[in-house]
Amino acid sequence: MARPSLRDRGAVATAFILAAQLISPADGRTMQSLFMPYTSRTMPATSTLLVFTNCPDQATAELLAAALVELRLAACVSILAPCGSVYRWQGVVERADEVPLLIKTTAERYAALEAEIQARHPYELPEIVAVPVDRGLPAYLQWVRDETRPD
Repeated sequence: MARPSLRDRGAVATAFILAAQLISPADGRTMQSLFMPYTSRTMPATSTLLVFTNCPDQATAELLAAALVELRLAACVSILAPCGSVYRWQGVVERADEVPLLIKTTAERYAALEAEIQARHPYELPEIVAVPVDRGLPAYLQWVRDETRPD
């Protein structure tokens, strides 16, 4: 087995430092205490969805992510690092750089979320794929539900 490079070891060290900061923020609270109001409630994980879509560039990804959260269609949208996609479109194999989004929402908000992505997305046929969340931290799943409730 190859020995990890200095770059790899540095990335691991950084991840441990960030994790330690999450576990013990500067004010002394733990992450669990920050979400204490949610811990006594439960929610079926199956109502939570993880939705995937890709945008053609960073600016489009940021605008779409902000709109979905502001409209309470998503509790959180993670904008990932650009990636390369290979796909067949109208009989031709294409290649494109894209920016993936991971959207956290609920089954109850999915139809409105899908419609909003379609309305704002520059692609003729945007990728919109929803995957049900089978399990997750109950407090986080409740937070997703709370943050996607219409005002």
